[in-house]
Amino acid sequence: MGMPLDGWQQGVARLALAKREGGLYAAGEGGVVLSIPRQVGKTYLIAALVFALCTLFPNITVIWTAHRTRTHNETFKKMQSMSRRKKIAPYVENVRAANGEQEITFVNGSRILFGARESGFGRGFDEVDVLVLDEAQILSEDAMSDMVPATNAAPNGLVFLMGTPPRPKDPGDVFAGARKRALEGDEDTVYVEFSADPDAKSDDRKQLAKANPSYPHRTSESAIRRMQKLLGSDESFRREGFGIWDEEKLDPKAIKEKAWDRLRGTLPDESVVSYGVKFTADGSGVALVAAYKPVLGPVFVQPLKQANLGEGIDWLVRELVALAPDAAQIVIDGKAGVGALVNELNDAGVRNKKQLLVPSLDQVLAAHTMFEQNIISGGLSHGGQKDFTAQVTAATKRTIGKSGGWGWQAPEGGTVVALDAATLAFWAAKVSKRRPGRKQVLL
Repeated sequence: MGMPLDGWQQGVARLALAKREGGLYAAGEGGVVLSIPRQVGKTYLIAALVFALCTLFPNITVIWTAHRTRTHNETFKKMQSMSRRKKIAPYVENVRAANGEQEITFVNGSRILFGARESGFGRGFDEVDVLVLDEAQILSEDAMSDMVPATNAAPNGLVFLMGTPPRPKDPGDVFAGARKRALEGDEDTVYVEFSADPDAKSDDRKQLAKANPSYPHRTSESAIRRMQKLLGSDESFRREGFGIWDEEKLDPKAIKEKAWDRLRGTLPDESVVSYGVKFTADGSGVALVAAYKPVLGPVFVQPLKQANLGEGIDWLVRELVALAPDAAQIVIDGKAGVGALVNELNDAGVRNKKQLLVPSLDQVLAAHTMFEQNIISGGLSHGGQKDFTAQVTAATKRTIGKSGGWGWQAPEGGTVVALDAATLAFWAAKVSKRRPGRKQVLL
């Protein structure tokens, strides 16, 4: 086709089009995922592959989509120019350049359609043989669900995701998720990443050559300098010029494992204890957590029990009635079960309104902020219980209301009920002025 490929491009092409014994693409299930910096040649490579497939196989449909209209227009112009090459033009029947209907049609019935996801392009196709998702760092799950199913109807579909490492504000979960699965050993995905070392300096040309195999023989020094100036910040160049993923910033987890592990401690000898009780939103479970506040040092949080509400709340009433004489405060939250528990405790003699508290929304939001800040400052400690730690380190944040408040969010199929209860107990331990006065011990 008159489109020579460099060594790295030949290698990626062979991996991308590799087939299993039955003739299906080896990456047909997981896709071909390319995390490659700017100015390397990934668009040229995939364009060459797509032209080759369209000339070799009749009646295949290729969808090429970028997030931004500007990006997809630039790509279309490059591929329009490629279609005029001496060795490619005889295979091309027509090039349509109208906005919204950009298409290259081949003599054998194959075609490449171009569009921008931000304009809604990609929905409604019945059968797509090759799907190219450019700017994959800003590829939303909704866009994936709109387009990828169309490749399922193809006899041998293949999906390409290509881009640079996403910014923290980008909807990069799809791209980051594909990278994570590949690095964990997914045998159905081709994953190629070009990147400099995480601690590379932006003016280190040896690191640039490591990240960009097209430098300097195809990507000139002046092109690199121009890109640096246009990107503006050093952080942007490290990401888009060096291909470096910022693992810490892209991790959606609210509490990092290392930060939580640093807070491991032991129950203080002398302390005042408060308790947090949290019912799950769906009413299926409840957790009880204690928070021990010493005279000096961090508040120690200790999960006591987490249970399915199929067991009822009699056990919880008995526990709290026994704990109440020595408790500074008992905080109870959750739409399901709060009223019944408070009534049961009142009937059992636990009636002190300063001790027994159903918090307001503002107090709940304040509790979450306080819990997070004390993780940062070291004002909290815990015993390292495995199940509790799993909840803590899997939690993300969810927005509550319009004032910037937030709460903990469990992963799909998981729970953060013990973390919620710990947050309430910790807050109570910090703000309560009550001092029952007896030394506390773990149950």
